[in-house]
Amino acid sequence: MTNTFSPLDRPIWYSLTGRHAALAIGGALAVRFRPEVNLFGAAADDSPAACAALAALIEEGGTLGVLEADPVPALPGTVVVSERRIDQMVATRLNRTPRALHIVPLGDADADEMLALATLTAPGPFFGSTHLQGGYVGVRRHGRLVAMAGERMKVPGFSEISAVCTHPDHRGQGFARALMEAVLAPLLERGEGVFLHTYPDNPAVALYRALGFAVRREMTYTVVTRG
Repeated sequence: MTNTFSPLDRPIWYSLTGRHAALAIGGALAVRFRPEVNLFGAAADDSPAACAALAALIEEGGTLGVLEADPVPALPGTVVVSERRIDQMVATRLNRTPRALHIVPLGDADADEMLALATLTAPGPFFGSTHLQGGYVGVRRHGRLVAMAGERMKVPGFSEISAVCTHPDHRGQGFARALMEAVLAPLLERGEGVFLHTYPDNPAVALYRALGFAVRREMTYTVVTRG
């Protein structure tokens, strides 16, 4: 665990005020992804004004996810649905396993299938336009999307890998590892580090370590609702 501040400690803020600014709504005090893209948002700081501005970005009955190194202050008018510690893992190298597998890029035309696969497998928050965060690739069998992986947050020098999932009927064939390698390799080749977030008891942690990831620090993942 590190005590030195890094943009990785506040990945949502640095993503939405940087490379994902086009997917953001809000202003100088608080930002969030457009609701159809993702549920994540962040305040500029812990001040009452910034917390109120973040709360105002949550529609009535809507939810917001906040991912920070430290627990966030209470957001006025909201109720905490869950608050959990989560591991942030980082890779700056890739332990690659050569394999013959046809991996295809995914985009707007695949959005409905991507949402259906994510809804079935629950790899984490995924909405109709989450794929706009970039870098999605997949595996098809008989024309059907059966596995995918992509990118999520982007902070200076790092990209996050996310939405790694495989249809239950096609697990055990190495798709998750192959897709993660396909996303990781070009990022690392152009000099970026790669990070991800996972609960410590996730069985996939063994795969992440085998690929070259190591725990950087614990984070706090809070989900709140308004109304």
